[in-house]
Amino acid sequence: MNSAAELLPAGAAFDAIADNFDARFGDWQSVEAQRRAVRRVLVELFPEGSRLLEMGGGTGVDAAWLEARGREVLLTDASPAMVAEAARKLGPGAAEVVAIEQLDRLAWRGERFDGAFSNFAALNCVSDLAPMGRSLARLVRSGGHVALVVFGCCCPGEMIAEAARGRFGNMLRRASKGDVPARLGGQSFSVRYHRKAAIVAAMAPGFRYMGRTAIGLFVPPSAAEPWISRHPWLLAGLEAADRIAAHRLALFGDHILYRFERRHDGEAA
Repeated sequence: MNSAAELLPAGAAFDAIADNFDARFGDWQSVEAQRRAVRRVLVELFPEGSRLLEMGGGTGVDAAWLEARGREVLLTDASPAMVAEAARKLGPGAAEVVAIEQLDRLAWRGERFDGAFSNFAALNCVSDLAPMGRSLARLVRSGGHVALVVFGCCCPGEMIAEAARGRFGNMLRRASKGDVPARLGGQSFSVRYHRKAAIVAAMAPGFRYMGRTAIGLFVPPSAAEPWISRHPWLLAGLEAADRIAAHRLALFGDHILYRFERRHDGEAA
């Protein structure tokens, strides 16, 4: 495990809220609706029997769901406390303290995976994604897939929710192109709202870009909680609308899921 000196700022922030993370977000139905949309893609990309790497897996909710459906998952996260929570769900050896910036540690020891994924914006806590792309090119087998879920940079739903609460300064925060200060659990760290071009460039030349999908297009972001959870009939309708328009209007999602395919060794980019 990482020593305290190696713990990155985002890892320290999520360490501070790990013990009540599931209780804090688990009842929010907007989160569950967005999670269902991601899971539909994951089971399509990764057939039963796949060995998968999860990056920034937090408390292991998605990894446990996939393992119950016949996939093997190695969960990694920068937060030791999050990994401890995940280990309770997944069992020994299925969760490790490895930051996304440090995935080369797995490559050095010869780990190989059929695919990899990261859900709910763990990648937005990483300023430079290029080291991740290089490490994944060593970790994911030829023909394997990668699914990366990051914050969208233009989310009308968040703008509306923040305006309704009078927090006008937050309405355009995702338009920022550099690191943006953030605070969680009394800890300071930074986030970055990655654009498509930067994500695709970070994954090249090892991966071929396969498309993107909105996660939370009409389904609102967590800024609309707890109000939206009290209106399940409305949320169900918004979730159905997402399934229709998520590909065409991917740019406007609360989150965006990017899909990549590992190029075969020797294949030109």
